[in-house]
Amino acid sequence: MNSIDRRSVLKGAAAGAAGLIAAPAIAQAKFPSRPVTLVCPWGAGGGTDAVVRIIASLLEKSLGQPFNVVNRTGGSGVVGHSAIATAAPDGYTLGIITSEIAMMHHQGLTQLTYASYTPLALMNDDPPGVQVKSDSPYKDVRQLADAIKAAPPGKLKASGTGQGGIWHLALVGWMQAMGLKPDHVAWVPSNGAAPAMQDLAAGGLDLVTCSVPEARAMIDAGKAKSLAIMAAQRNPQFKDVPTLREAMGLEVPLGSWRGIGGPKNLPPDVAKLLSAELKKIYDSPEYKDFMNSRGLTMKYADADAFGSFMADSDKAMGAFMKAGGLAKG
Repeated sequence: MNSIDRRSVLKGAAAGAAGLIAAPAIAQAKFPSRPVTLVCPWGAGGGTDAVVRIIASLLEKSLGQPFNVVNRTGGSGVVGHSAIATAAPDGYTLGIITSEIAMMHHQGLTQLTYASYTPLALMNDDPPGVQVKSDSPYKDVRQLADAIKAAPPGKLKASGTGQGGIWHLALVGWMQAMGLKPDHVAWVPSNGAAPAMQDLAAGGLDLVTCSVPEARAMIDAGKAKSLAIMAAQRNPQFKDVPTLREAMGLEVPLGSWRGIGGPKNLPPDVAKLLSAELKKIYDSPEYKDFMNSRGLTMKYADADAFGSFMADSDKAMGAFMKAGGLAKG
């Protein structure tokens, strides 16, 4: 073998060895190469928990790494949302961001806003519903509205969540749309929609503003009925419930939305991959069947549109909370 051929062989061998060394490094750099945490700011067993768990299971299936849901509750959602925002921006801690992020800072609970995150995809948006007892004299939402207008301020009582929560804002928005003061119907704070619906069935409330899926148990039991939803279109799972626009020509642009995001400054390639996977999940039969079986409203927005959606929600929530005397500053 002459010297030229020998040098060529040695160079080839060195290049091959370098390739063998580089290949594992490249493989290890591929996202995700280890388990991913998905933070849920709300308790296990609730609607938000259910949505994030089906998403986690489908991400795990498609990306081949565990996606572990961790419930970080407390502070009216502040604890969990903080855990998402303050995580290392490497894609290995993500979370489900909910409509409360557009509310908490207006109440002075946190400095976090929608701008504290890298939005990946909006996956769900449940509009408020208006529920009354099954034996209520109100046959439709217009009759209920007429009764509200005729009643002295504070006589009628409503609930659905705590003071200043999303379903309280739904009532405030409806009162404003009807030209009434935000507190024309007295708000009775509760620990959520389920206890509020129980109180409604027992006769302690006149109406409950929460999503229809949350009221479903009492509706199916024949103890309550839904008169309207505050949405642009009817929910196919509750097709007999008209929209407030149909019934009264009114718009209340509020809802309990949920989307997936991470801390600010996620690597662009990681964010792009995750956003694409979330779109696949949204379009999948598994996700559709899961959401439809629970009557949860599907609503999708890609990363950019989700960011704009959160910004719009923040403005709307701030206006409603200020009008209702619920905002600080």
